[in-house]
Formats: sequence, structure tokens, C-alpha cells
Amino acid sequence: MRARKAYFSFSHLSDHTMHHVYNSWHQLDHRPENLALDGVLYGERWVHTPRCAASRRAADPVLAPVQYVTAYWFAEPSEPSIKEWQELAEISFQWGRRPDRPWTLRPLQGFFSCVQTYVNPALPLSADALPYRPKRGVYVVATRMLEPHSDEAQSLFEWYDSKAIPAHVAQQGIAGACTFSSDSTTLDKGWHEREGTATFDAGTGERGQIRVYLYFLDADPHSRDFAPPLPESGTEQVLFAGPLETITPWQWDWFD
Repeated sequence: MRARKAYFSFSHLSDHTMHHVYNSWHQLDHRPENLALDGVLYGERWVHTPRCAASRRAADPVLAPVQYVTAYWFAEPSEPSIKEWQELAEISFQWGRRPDRPWTLRPLQGFFSCVQTYVNPALPLSADALPYRPKRGVYVVATRMLEPHSDEAQSLFEWYDSKAIPAHVAQQGIAGACTFSSDSTTLDKGWHEREGTATFDAGTGERGQIRVYLYFLDADPHSRDFAPPLPESGTEQVLFAGPLETITPWQWDWFD
């Protein structure tokens, strides 16, 4: 994809009665305002329903409550695009259009670099077009690199890029995948939230502490187990691995 930078948010609601309010606000207000920005190339949110949670492969205690994953991709040059996006978050708060703040928890959020995009070789589709293709859901894996710049990490990345991911996305029902390496996230060692902000602000820790693997599904996420190969070494710790469904407007009753 043309974008080199992305934002991810793994979230859940502390008030179970607010899911309809949250989805109405996000899908009909917040997301359209973000997509209208020149600097935002693409943005989507998926839901980790109770049915999804029952079939997930892994969840660290910090991410076990996750109910939604949101992603935005930014146009180059990314710095002014991200600044514009952050400004919208602040002005939306000043408008009084951030009802989510009191009851939305985001244990993992932050900025990532887009590492690589993979397309199922059976599809006549470019890597740039992959995220825009209609999808029934996604499979998301989030991991922590214990030594982000070690020789062992580099060998693991080579295995992912040359063998594991290409073999997995070649399966029927998977359109492709994107991999992401963190620039700065809330789960980085030593990260602290800056006061007086309405959105995420990057820290200064070591890059690459967190990785996200995003698989785009043509098939129903529950039709079979789409879990990709997960690391077996001590180099990478799996924090979350499970399917999420595409959100259909006005159909927000998964947690009722």
C-alpha cells in the first residue's frame, strides 16, 4: 500500500450498555470525519464478538477484554497527515463530539510502520488495492518482540516474509495480509501518556517492540480456523490472536 505509517487501536468498553452509542458515533460520525481528511488514505474498524472470542488462539490478560480493533493508514508525507488527524481528534473534543471518552479503554494503541503487504496469488489485485477490497472480516495477531533488534528477531522476520505469511495467504478464503512494526505504542516499555491531549501522542522508546499481522478474509471468519502460524521461539510473545468481523452499519447487537 502507498501508506508507510498506520495507527492501530485495540479497545473495549467499560460500560456494556454503550455499544450501540459507541458504534453509532464511530461509524456514522467519527470515521467519516477521519476519512474526509486529505491525509487519511483508509480507515476501518472490526468487532471481536463473543463468538470470535470463543475461537481466538491467544490473548494476554491486558488484551483479553478487547472488543474492537481500529486501523488508519496515512498518506505521505506522513508527519503532516498524522498532525492533521490529531488535530481532528482535538477539535472533535472541542465540538463536544467525543462521547466515547468516559467508557472506552484502549490498552493497545499507537503508530506503526507498514512493513510488507502480501496478496493471495490467485487474485488479480495489487498490493495498494488490497485494504480497499470488500472483506467479511480479518484475523489479527499482535505480538511483543522481546529483543526487537536482535539477530534472532531478524531471522524470525525472514521466516515470516519468505515462508510463513506467503504460504498462509495462498489459502482459499484469505485475500492477503499486511505486517506492521511499531514506532510507538501504549505497551512500549517506559511509555507515558502526555497530559492535555485528546488523542495518542508518540513516545521515544525503541521502535519495533510491538508487531501487528493483519489478514484480510474473503470467507466468513467462523467458517474455519484462519489462525496463521504463531511463533514457537522465545523471541516473540503473542499478545492477541483471533478473528474479527466486518461491521455492518446499524447492526450493532453482538453484545446485547
